Amino acid sequence: MMRCLEVRRDDLRTTRVVDEPVPDLRPGQALLRVDRFGLTSNNVTYGATGDALGYWGFFPASDGWGRIPVWGFANVEHSRAEGIEAGARVFGYFPMATHLVVEPTRAGLHGFTDGVAHRATLPGVYNRYQRTDTDPLHRADTEDLQAVFVPLFVTSFVLEDFLADNKDFGAAQVVLSSASSKTAAGTALCLTRRSGHRPRVVGLTSPSHVEFATGLGCYDQVFAYPHLDSLDPVTSVFVDVAGDPAIRAAVHQRLGQALRYSCAVGIAHWDAPPSESRLTGPKPVMFFAPDQIDKRLAEWGPAGYQSRLTQAWGGLLDVASNWVRVVEVKGFDGLEDAYLRLLDGSASPDAAFVVAPGS
Repeated sequence: MMRCLEVRRDDLRTTRVVDEPVPDLRPGQALLRVDRFGLTSNNVTYGATGDALGYWGFFPASDGWGRIPVWGFANVEHSRAEGIEAGARVFGYFPMATHLVVEPTRAGLHGFTDGVAHRATLPGVYNRYQRTDTDPLHRADTEDLQAVFVPLFVTSFVLEDFLADNKDFGAAQVVLSSASSKTAAGTALCLTRRSGHRPRVVGLTSPSHVEFATGLGCYDQVFAYPHLDSLDPVTSVFVDVAGDPAIRAAVHQRLGQALRYSCAVGIAHWDAPPSESRLTGPKPVMFFAPDQIDKRLAEWGPAGYQSRLTQAWGGLLDVASNWVRVVEVKGFDGLEDAYLRLLDGSASPDAAFVVAPGS
């Protein structure tokens, strides 16, 4: 039996667990048993932008319901696909489920691509499954950190690269909202470790998270949202991970004409009420990591891109265990509880949920 957690697409707080029989595999298919996956506010963003950015399309559900994607590890339980043997372990994109049937194409030493028809028009970076025995980022003793951080850190890595690629839009500082989040902190880490000249890195967060964000050691300054009047109105880039319209409007208002670029990355505050304020300064532009990844793959080649990412990932591993504590979640009761805690913002910022759905 295969089990999956689904959510209402029009009400992310409404969930259900669906049981389905394991299908008989056709030639060219393989059955993956999901072993463990990370669960973060990034997955809430997938749900909140599921229609706008196509995330519901990866693992279709019945009308009105959706399967939020997660990143994690699975083992090939059975295979009728050439080049894919039972027992192989892979890292990739899954529903919150115990199993996934894939149709491997481009199988080789490093993994395969799921060639199922409904994923053909979706960004290829999400369709690739990496074998752990040839993955330069993989270590058996850091799998939990990989499940939690890799999808977020890839965004952080290419976001910092995007800013560098654009010479930081001429800004003297980069301001990040939701500073306690893993995506914002990873971006800040990449910025502060940039060789040569770099902008000042400023974090914004809720009053209760200021101490935590400051302790991460990757921000030059951290301010609570109610104290935005302390933010220096010098030339700036705003990286909005919170996605809260009121916070966005307040930052734009504070920085005024000094704001050179406004970048929307996440929706950590997914249920924040819309703001009626007209934004001062530039219109926010949604950052879509696969676009920058594709650009760099074309310019650097796959080996060049992987080498740079691997080096940056090593830098994160140096500090990640000090940033978070892994919280192991077993089974679907625990999964629903962890998901709802992330949804309502009650999860501790240092909690790193790793879910074992089959437990």
